[in-house]
Amino acid sequence: MQRLKVLFLPVMRQFHPWGEDVVELVSLQHDLEVYDPARPMAPQLAAAEVVIDHGGAVGTRPMMDAARQARLWQVTTTGYEHVDVAYLKERRIPVAHSPGFFSSAALAETAMMFMLMLSRRYREAAGGFAEGRLYEPMGEELAGKVLGIVGFGASGQELARRGRAFGMRVMGIDVRPIEAAVLAELQPDFVGGPADLDQVVAQSDFLSLHLHVNPQTRHLIDTHRLALMKSGACLINVARGALVDEEALCQALLEGRLGGAGLDVFGREPIDPQAPVFQLPNVIATPHTAGVTRQVSRRRAQGAAENVDRVAQGLEPLYRIDF
Repeated sequence: MQRLKVLFLPVMRQFHPWGEDVVELVSLQHDLEVYDPARPMAPQLAAAEVVIDHGGAVGTRPMMDAARQARLWQVTTTGYEHVDVAYLKERRIPVAHSPGFFSSAALAETAMMFMLMLSRRYREAAGGFAEGRLYEPMGEELAGKVLGIVGFGASGQELARRGRAFGMRVMGIDVRPIEAAVLAELQPDFVGGPADLDQVVAQSDFLSLHLHVNPQTRHLIDTHRLALMKSGACLINVARGALVDEEALCQALLEGRLGGAGLDVFGREPIDPQAPVFQLPNVIATPHTAGVTRQVSRRRAQGAAENVDRVAQGLEPLYRIDF
């Protein structure tokens, strides 16, 4: 197999372990260099046969112009709304990403964590513990609750498995037909398409989002759909902040029209933690860490390394997004 020249564009503040995994696995078979922003940009890109772009937001058009030998632009995230795919396509550089099943278990676990914390009113309980109060607040069990999953792909299916284990009723929405084998295994109570979204929103006790952001999904959960939700229902978002009209969500929460929210992603990051909505006891927020596990880091690095190997062997890279 041919040894390729690979340039890694890391987000330096997140180098460990994300960057270390990429460097270790790709360097086994190829000559990898880590991009140094202190050095001139063009010479570092000129010889690169594969560019690995951590996060997708690192690569710029001047970098893409300079990468004249590139045979693949590998993005290490699942979402790619922040990648200039159209420009890379214009430059005739194939683009691949890290598909959802690399991080699906991690996202599903975080969504499950949010549901458990909200159902057992964790923030109120923690306050009671700090004040020496016992036996309150009164929580709810998840068994019998309706879990609506918007985006019934890899992470949505992983969440369905976990919800089923807790005795929840599962309703799913997806733009594509779900494989018969998946339906047979998960046995959801309902699976529909976009036309059924309002129905699922209205019936859910927990509504969990598992979608990419695109023009069709941006602000999918807006004032109209928030108004459809039960007064005690909770919104869970471990996917992308832009799926939700955050102003409308904050208003609904502050006015007590929802049961709560578990949020890992936001329209603008980092978000202001002192905002009034984050002081509410029924809002659980984490700093975009749903997919931040050592296992996800390793799987994404393995995926990138596999694609570099495939390019070196003259094979089509997996998980292309530039069609």
